[in-house]
Amino acid sequence: MQAIGLIETRGLTPALEALDAMCKAANVQMVDFKRVGSGLVTVIVEGNVAAVSAAVEAGIAAYKQAGGELIASNVIARPHPELAQMLQAD
Repeated sequence: MQAIGLIETRGLTPALEALDAMCKAANVQMVDFKRVGSGLVTVIVEGNVAAVSAAVEAGIAAYKQAGGELIASNVIARPHPELAQMLQAD
């Protein structure tokens, strides 16, 4: 895993919209889709660092255009192997 990108939103529909934009904007794959609780949803994608960065920016833009509440976003380059295992376990 070269990089992971995360976007946390409030609401399922806006999270799906962000994920759709992320996957269309760059060569990334969805790793997981987590419902955190209290309406929070986190989408996680993986790919090379440039693609993940572009995907996260596209997801943020799509989400903001929809008028949703973005909670957090992050790109982690070269994640530790144990972090990658944790994200893929479930």
